[in-house]
Amino acid sequence: MKERPILFSGAMVRAILDGRKTQTRRVVKPVPDIVHGDIVARHTPKDMALGRLGEIIPCPYGAPGDRLWVRETFRFTSDFDGDSPARVGERCIDAGYTKPWAPIHYEADGERRDWMWVGTPPARDVSPGKTRVSIHMPRWASRITLEITSVLVERLNDCSEEDALAEGVFKPGPSGNLPIGPCVERVSDGNEIVYCQRGMATAEYRELWDQINGAGAWAANPWVWVVEFRRAA
Repeated sequence: MKERPILFSGAMVRAILDGRKTQTRRVVKPVPDIVHGDIVARHTPKDMALGRLGEIIPCPYGAPGDRLWVRETFRFTSDFDGDSPARVGERCIDAGYTKPWAPIHYEADGERRDWMWVGTPPARDVSPGKTRVSIHMPRWASRITLEITSVLVERLNDCSEEDALAEGVFKPGPSGNLPIGPCVERVSDGNEIVYCQRGMATAEYRELWDQINGAGAWAANPWVWVVEFRRAA
């Protein structure tokens, strides 16, 4: 079993924590220099794609049974604003701790870990420090570990309605076929509850994909790794 880091946005972290997100799609990079750029998927338990000229393209995220630890936007306390995450870990070891740790604020949902205890007693609350982007999160600061259950390769536009729901774009609504969409977060007063009919998940995911990857990214219909997972920690 191998562990690898993976980045998720705040919205997708919340979807994982809610149990709504069990799939992620990532563009196959670099695009193989093969005839027509075609890739044929080898489904689970394989973690590879097969090029038209026979070359094997391994999935960089791993194989079923491997684990992914999630990197997300976070903060330490302001005491550490002058230190890089690596230096924070070094300070812990220098201070005699057996492993790195620090008070951490997770931006996605506001959860805080080891936040009240800083320095010597008595416990005191402290102010959050500067925002740290997800790429800088060290392994010891990660709170979410995922186990890969399957890996395959397909065209992005092959994403089905069920797949889009598994990507976490909707929250479950009061009725099983009326999920509450992320559009709730976009209304002007923040109070209106909007119900999105089934059939809209793919459209919502298409919009999300273009927001993340740029205008026209969905229409380009790239080959993508489809990684399915479950929470391991």
